[in-house]
Amino acid sequence: MTANVHVLDHPLIQHKLTLLRRKETSTTSFRRLLNEIGSLMAYEVTRDMPMHEVEIETPLETMRSRLIDGKKLVFVPILRAGMGLLDGFLSVVPGARVGHIGLYRDPKTLVAVEYYFKMPSGMRERDAVVLDPMLATGHSAVAAVERLKETHPRSIRFVCLVSSPEGIATFSQAHPDVPIYTAAIDRQLNDHAYILPGLGDAGDRIFGTK
Repeated sequence: MTANVHVLDHPLIQHKLTLLRRKETSTTSFRRLLNEIGSLMAYEVTRDMPMHEVEIETPLETMRSRLIDGKKLVFVPILRAGMGLLDGFLSVVPGARVGHIGLYRDPKTLVAVEYYFKMPSGMRERDAVVLDPMLATGHSAVAAVERLKETHPRSIRFVCLVSSPEGIATFSQAHPDVPIYTAAIDRQLNDHAYILPGLGDAGDRIFGTK
């Protein structure tokens, strides 16, 4: 596996992912668990984010201390399933900006088609974190990051809950400069481009549309 893939194997993340995968997990529980996993993943993904020093006063004296500039972070969910991870990330970095990329997969060609794109201004000074629960074929992720690169952000990271070897290969070939953060690399894709064993359609399970 490429060195640009980071598997977040913290026990709490893995525990909650197991609960998410179960087919009997309700829509309410699925949303709550995804929110919790998003918060835990956000800690790992922001581990090496740039910081700056400020001067503060403690009750006893003045000191120099470090802050992360949340306003320089942009969380970019790929609609619609990426929204399921957003709240968890915002709970950790509430000052972050949010961009949106709307893509759907053409059922015949499996090619990603864009229908919405909106980013904050000044992307050249911002670090973008793209959110999508599943990295299956990789086509949507590749298209999303390609479009995002047109805004020239300072850096890009891609975060997904579950990935396939095929999706990782496709994404890494198109964007070798963009690290992937995932909680699991599953076995393979099936004939309908669903991840096996996976957790089903993340969007349908988040929004109760099936």
